Amino acid sequence: MVTRKNAAGRFGSAATGKLLAARQRRLDKARLHERQLRLEELAIRREALRHQQRVHWELLTRAIDDPSLAEVIDTYDKSIPAQKRRQFFYANAWYVSLYHLHQAGILDQEELFGRLRELFQSPLMREYWEASREQRASLRATSVESRVGTMVDGLLKDLDEADTDEWWVVGTPPSD
Repeated sequence: MVTRKNAAGRFGSAATGKLLAARQRRLDKARLHERQLRLEELAIRREALRHQQRVHWELLTRAIDDPSLAEVIDTYDKSIPAQKRRQFFYANAWYVSLYHLHQAGILDQEELFGRLRELFQSPLMREYWEASREQRASLRATSVESRVGTMVDGLLKDLDEADTDEWWVVGTPPSD
């Protein structure tokens, strides 16, 4: 026999179950919405980085093509020949391209390290890096750009000290 108390208990349990299910659906919906917002924000950030990289390249291209425009951004030692400074602008474009790929989340830190290890096989890239040391000195030490620069400095030291011609195995890639 079902008593009022038992019936009320069963009804209360069913109602509680429905309330909990409704609450769970609201939480799931809120989590989904939050995830969608994060993905939209990431897409907007990546688009902004793509735009910034495009603008950077356009500005550098103009400086490479027109020495009078290059003077605006040329902070390299004036004893460096103009042609070499133009090559440094181009080297900077390659470095910044990799940096932006990392910032956009397209390259993780290990992949960035591998690409930089390859890029810095070029003696001209190494010259550019040394010539731009003073420019990097003004970066905030905790910035991503400064940390990447420090990573490159360590990589170059490892490459210089390596007693192997197999450059692709030199250095320890940092983990994210």
